[in-house]
Amino acid sequence: MMIPESQRTSRIEARITPDALALVRRAAELQGCSLSDFLVSAAKIAAHKTIEAANIIRLSADDQIRFVDGMLNPSPKSKAILQAFKHNNELFGGE
Repeated sequence: MMIPESQRTSRIEARITPDALALVRRAAELQGCSLSDFLVSAAKIAAHKTIEAANIIRLSADDQIRFVDGMLNPSPKSKAILQAFKHNNELFGGE
């Protein structure tokens, strides 16, 4: 009987020091889970944090002020942008 693809698992190997292994084993025991489950859970948490941090735009205080000022006080629309809006409305409708 074949296992559905959605239930297949992959194997990851890692070499760690005996001290690190003991630490991770102890943490798994404290959470009442297997070493594998603990490692997978910790890896997923770290992956989510890493991806989330990569998606955050960090601005200096000066850049934050310039950004907010630009949103609250936008520059007047140029002739070119007004023509582009008009052309877009002619092609696709709109206000």
